[in-house]
Formats: sequence, C-alpha cells, structure tokens
Amino acid sequence: MRLPLATLEVFAAIAQHGSLRAAADALGIKPSTVSHQLKSLEDQLGTVLFARTTRSINLTESGRALMRGTLPAFQQLSEAVQAARNTGQAARGTLKLAVPEFAYDLFIGAAITFFRQAYPDIELELSVADAFSDLLAEELHAGIRLGDNIAEDMIAVRLTPPLELVIGASPDYAKRFGLPGEPRDLLDHECIRYRFQSSGRIAPWQFEGEEGSYAVEIRGSLTVNTLPASVDLARRGLGLVYTFREFCARDLENGDLVPALAEFLPVTPGLHLYFPREYRNMVPLRLFLEHLKSEARHQTRT
Repeated sequence: MRLPLATLEVFAAIAQHGSLRAAADALGIKPSTVSHQLKSLEDQLGTVLFARTTRSINLTESGRALMRGTLPAFQQLSEAVQAARNTGQAARGTLKLAVPEFAYDLFIGAAITFFRQAYPDIELELSVADAFSDLLAEELHAGIRLGDNIAEDMIAVRLTPPLELVIGASPDYAKRFGLPGEPRDLLDHECIRYRFQSSGRIAPWQFEGEEGSYAVEIRGSLTVNTLPASVDLARRGLGLVYTFREFCARDLENGDLVPALAEFLPVTPGLHLYFPREYRNMVPLRLFLEHLKSEARHQTRT
C-alpha cells in the first residue's frame, strides 16, 4: 500500500492543533478539505482516528497508535527538508572536487592551504586523477581541467592565463649530449616519458610548426606516471623532460634545468573550474571559486 502522506500530514496537524479549523489554518487549506482528507484516511485504514463531539476532538486508541509512529517521522521529514534547503547556502558543508595531479601540484594545493584557514567549516574532498571526471556520475561538485571544452550542461570559469610548456635538461646532460636544435633531434635523445595513470597511454610531445601542430614519438628508457618524478629525473641528468614551465620555474631560474626548443612549443589553455549549472549558487563552491581566482591573480602579479 502506498503511504497516504498528504492525509497523514492532515492527521498530524489535527492531533497537534486540537481541531479541524486550527489544522486548516496551520496547513493553509480549507476546513472542508481537512475534513475530507481525514475521512479519506480513516476509510483507507478502516478505523476511526478521532472521537468527535460538538465541543472537542480526541484521539482514539487507533489514533494514538498512529500518532506515536507518525510524529517522529514527520519531524524527521521536516528536518530533512530544512537540511536540503540549507545545504550549500552557508560557508559550511562538504565540497567534492576532481583535481588532476598536475593542477594540484601547480596551483590547487597551495590555494587549498589558505582556503582551509579562511573557511574551516567547509570540508574538502579531493579526487586526484589524470582523467576527465564525470562529475554527476561520481557525485562530485566541481572539477579542474585545462581549457573550457566541456558538456553543454556545465559551466567553466577560467582560473589562470594560458600555460607555457618547456623542454628541460640538466646542465650535465646538456654538456654530455648537447641539446636538440629542432623537434626531430629528440629521436637521438633520452626522453623521460609520462604515462597517464587512467588510460595507460604515453603522453605525446606536441609542437607547433608552419603547417600547424604535430607530435614527435619520443624515445626513452625511463617512464613515470607523475610529473614531479619526471622533473626530478631530468634534474638528475637522466634525460629531457617535457612539462609545464610553471612546474619547474625555480629549476630554470637557478640553473638546475636549461630549456630547449622553446620556439617550437605550443601554449596550452589555462586551468578552468567546471561544474554543473545546478551548483552555480552553492555557497561553498562560490567561495572556493572566488578564492582560486584571487590566488591566481596573486600568483600572476608575483
């Protein structure tokens, strides 16, 4: 039997307020509707729920039994409705994010430190992976990715300017083997390859030429699935690394890595935060977005 929720709500209102008219006022409906709903419930249950006189209305034994079961349930329903109404409307709650590992290392990790200090009541849950996440299927609120090529029902907001790429080698490697003068020279070099954790594919080394973009099938005896490891191996003189310039900016500045083939490298789209349209008014997400944009402006100035 389907639960007669509408009539149960009327029953609970009569029991709480002591009359049909008071229940009607509380529910914002006509007294005749209350009377009709009560009769419908009693007919469905096959029992009388109230003993009525011209002066009073009182619960029967059946009515008291029903009241003992329904009152806690309606209180829980009321609390659930209020919780749903309040979720995402204050600087508290849970925010679940899909974050690529490189984005975490480049930008997100440092930003989260200050976000937690500013909003300690917002709980963050990070899903760190190198694949493009299906936010709704994975019950996530938002994600970080390069570019704004997303589904139509999503919103993308730019966080950073376009990101430069770099090919780097240690001074020792450059001294021993030289640096490539053009992309095809990479075929004669030890290149540290990156394998995507999700797909298992080797990341291509992309270049720009007069006829557009193209990839070089690089060779190498070292393959890793984290960018920090690839930069570290290059720093140790074990090969060339292809990565984001920001990822090894300090190494380039202090001379631990030297750049190569800069004129052939493309510029990638900046980092974007993307999320379903339904979450655009979610307060924790809005605060996180504002914080990331502020951090991005600060990093750009510095």
